[in-house]
Amino acid sequence: MTAIPKTVSLLWALRSYCGSHMCKPCYFTWLDEQRVDKTPGLLSHFSPHDLPTEQVMAFARTLAGSAVRRVFLAGGEPLMWRPILDLIEILKGGGLEVVVCTSGVALSQPDMARRLVELGVDSFSVSLDSTDPDYNDTWRPPRKDGDGWEGVVSGIKALLAARGPAARPGVGLYTVITKLNLPDVLGVPQLAADLGCDYAVPQPVSLPQGHSLYDTLVLTDAELPLLEEQFDRLYAADLPLQLPPRTYPGQVASAIHHLTGAVEGCFGGDTLYFAEPDGSLWDCPSSLKMAATPTERHRTIKGADAAELFGKPSGCGSDCALFSVDCVNMWPLMDFDRVLGTTTFGSPA
Repeated sequence: MTAIPKTVSLLWALRSYCGSHMCKPCYFTWLDEQRVDKTPGLLSHFSPHDLPTEQVMAFARTLAGSAVRRVFLAGGEPLMWRPILDLIEILKGGGLEVVVCTSGVALSQPDMARRLVELGVDSFSVSLDSTDPDYNDTWRPPRKDGDGWEGVVSGIKALLAARGPAARPGVGLYTVITKLNLPDVLGVPQLAADLGCDYAVPQPVSLPQGHSLYDTLVLTDAELPLLEEQFDRLYAADLPLQLPPRTYPGQVASAIHHLTGAVEGCFGGDTLYFAEPDGSLWDCPSSLKMAATPTERHRTIKGADAAELFGKPSGCGSDCALFSVDCVNMWPLMDFDRVLGTTTFGSPA
């Protein structure tokens, strides 16, 4: 029997509610149930339809026999979901790579960082949007005192201390870049290097037209010269970090300049999938792609076997005409082999 190639990455938004922060430009909305139900793929922190824990665990147990190699656990805040350690134990027991996408504050909970390291989590991507605590906490307001910028940095330090001199888990910072924090394209990676992190990814904010913060935050052609200058400074700084490839700034600029574009052989639906808290499974997190998916192709992980859902990926996906700013953030995610497989970090050529 031919073994299934392990080449699929699954981005899994586990729960709708976020007990950590109330991030204003979050890809989860604060819309009521009626509006959420009318829009395919639209996520809401108020959704009452999250899969029960037993169904989440049942699907997780099938992943070991599928083409999935790497699971990105996202949220709402995944580390504040009580069964999270049990889920990670199932995934790691099945031989999967696990990357936790987190706000970072839960890492300061007693023994949390140590337990995660002992479970063998492969990497942590921590959200931090600025070197300026006031800016960060304005746009990522914490639910509790102490869980703002200082709490995130404390969580990162706790994780690095629990890791000790080992190469894993990797620790990196993800930064949402808007009109208002362009200097943080360089500033946050510099902070990441100072803290002893391993990688950094500045990513453009993605909000739908009509969002109340669209005009305030979303990058336009007017910001491109300064954005490109900041990226040039980032790569010239030669920080001891893994950064996205040098082609990445061009992808960001293209997505800002053109609302949509074409991608040949896109990995969405071939080596990348996106699962939502209610179990909905999509080819990728693109709002345009989800809206364009015919009803008969809507799928779910609820009661499903991962081997049947993900089939045998070809490694050369279908052409897609819906490239947008939603998609840009997927290229660093799909390039994670460099993050997990590199022991000597440096700016990529």
